[in-house]
Amino acid sequence: MEEQSAQSDFWSDRAKAQRIMQRLSAQRKVVDRWRGMEKRMADLVELLPLAGEDSSLAEEIELEIGGASSRLDELELEAAFTSEYDARNAILAIHAGAGGTESQDWAEMLLRMYLRWAERRGYQSEVLDVSPGEEAGVKSAVISVEGDFACGYLKSEHGVHRLVRLSPFDADHARHTSFALVEVMPEAEGDVDVSIGPDDLKVEVFRSSGPGGQHMQKTSSAVRLTHLPTGITVTCQSQRSQYQNKESAMKILQSRLLELELEKREEERASLKGKRINAGWGNQIRSYVIHPYKMVKDHRTDYQLGDVDAVLDGGLDGFITTYLRSRMGRGNG
Repeated sequence: MEEQSAQSDFWSDRAKAQRIMQRLSAQRKVVDRWRGMEKRMADLVELLPLAGEDSSLAEEIELEIGGASSRLDELELEAAFTSEYDARNAILAIHAGAGGTESQDWAEMLLRMYLRWAERRGYQSEVLDVSPGEEAGVKSAVISVEGDFACGYLKSEHGVHRLVRLSPFDADHARHTSFALVEVMPEAEGDVDVSIGPDDLKVEVFRSSGPGGQHMQKTSSAVRLTHLPTGITVTCQSQRSQYQNKESAMKILQSRLLELELEKREEERASLKGKRINAGWGNQIRSYVIHPYKMVKDHRTDYQLGDVDAVLDGGLDGFITTYLRSRMGRGNG
């Protein structure tokens, strides 16, 4: 009877219970990965006595040990994640800075970079919305990245990214500096994280603008959601139907509201510590220089690479892991 009563009390607050179950599920995944690593090591130990008699087996074991070492580093990094949202899928938004076509082209380059990074890691990604630039590139884009600890890894990318290059859009081929802002938010788990009442939402539909053909011009498929209590507005127009656009817009809105709540908590903690949070424009976290030399440098860790093309093709792991490890000694926030 006492056990039944405890279960009843647990589910009396359904939202709280679901949050606990989600955290339990995430922790189970972590335990399963460590147990998988333990079994992998045990299998290698059993094979070691045979390696001296079989050179091909010895080579195979050596490769396995190298892969296991890399995986162990990754597991140790994930174990250092402290936020309950680090294990979540991520919503990543890119916004072109001032500078028109230059910055919009840079925003599109970043969009491709993150999609390629997700592909390399075996994560699932989806473009939820894109606002095309007038001549080239994008004014803004929002993608979802699904996979274990996607948010934990991508949060290192939150901030201003700077590009220095010879402009392909300038007749004089002059050197230009472009900026784009990257936002990273945990994907909200619907009503469990965010409660949106029917009177809190204003829904508007309109015709999509920009490239997209006759379908986008003839139907009012674009959707704008306004959360009246906060004034947050989300617009989606890149999906094929009004329903899909509304679904994507709601997904983004829920994550923005969750991020707003997390920011409030962080501001309260920061005020208690006497620190001020400043994430404004001009505080670039990373520079990508294509001219007069080639280099990508993270200004928070001083980690840098000379192969700009590889980084823009999704080779971000060095920057991400170096940043996260630098945070481990200071508390992984």
